[in-house]
Amino acid sequence: MENVTDRLSNPFGMTYPCERPVPGFGDANAHFHVVGDHPGVHGGAASGVPFTDCPAAARLQRALAAGGLLVGTGTPPEVAGTFLSYLYPCADDAPTDGDYAAVEPQFDAELRAITAHVLLPVGERATAHVLETYTPHSVPDDPESLHATESRGGGFLVVPVADPAEWTDGQERQLVESLRELQRTDYRRAADLGRFSADESPYFVR
Repeated sequence: MENVTDRLSNPFGMTYPCERPVPGFGDANAHFHVVGDHPGVHGGAASGVPFTDCPAAARLQRALAAGGLLVGTGTPPEVAGTFLSYLYPCADDAPTDGDYAAVEPQFDAELRAITAHVLLPVGERATAHVLETYTPHSVPDDPESLHATESRGGGFLVVPVADPAEWTDGQERQLVESLRELQRTDYRRAADLGRFSADESPYFVR
């Protein structure tokens, strides 16, 4: 199924319990979904666009562009096949566990509407949430060891990303190389339901 919309910011019209939301931004038919923590960590409170307005966000954008997931960097970035969003999209300084829980239904609905093939959680909290919610994998004692590696399960390919504010130069190169290599493979997850149709024509769905 293909989403028909030309809206880049909040393409599904999600509503949030706050006055300053930083909603999801990007291609509603993305193959890659980059998931951050919240604007206070990964930026965007001023611009209203995830992963902007701070040095860590700029560094992540550069790596995503070098890895082929962004056409251009900036505020907003130029996207094609990529979607950016936060677990907690409100521009609050320190969201509580209850705050995250309150917006989880919207986050989950948007993630499943995008139906990207690859999830890229950024930072420890996003990585834990994505692994525990959308895969059978548990979070290791050293989450940074998962940086730029692949975990399959639950219909998604997950590539965790360490927090860009703490990257070494080696981690940045590792992510870029991993993303380039990933796109040289058949990373798409789809099922052929054609066997259930009258003429058995191929019908692929996520």
